[in-house]
Amino acid sequence: MAKNIPAQSIELIAERFHALGEPARLRILMALQEGERTVSDLVESQGTSQANISKHLQILTARGFLKRRKQGLNVFYAISDKEIFNMCSMVCGGIRKQLDARSKLMK
Repeated sequence: MAKNIPAQSIELIAERFHALGEPARLRILMALQEGERTVSDLVESQGTSQANISKHLQILTARGFLKRRKQGLNVFYAISDKEIFNMCSMVCGGIRKQLDARSKLMK
């Protein structure tokens, strides 16, 4: 991480990490990794209510992870910051190492 990050930037960084702290939002991001989807598509694939999905989509859009477009009666969501998947891969790699280390201790 860069040194001397302005306080305002640190707040924005914290907001983005906070948005990723909800498993439902991570599942939405993974569903959108395959491409643009409508709210209805996400409701069906996530097995939750439209209100719940809409709340999470609003947060992910406000934090800059998603973009949206309206076509007729449908609203389509897509990933706007594909770098999120690089960060997720780094986190998953760290978790994998941690689990491997725990597994070795248990043996």
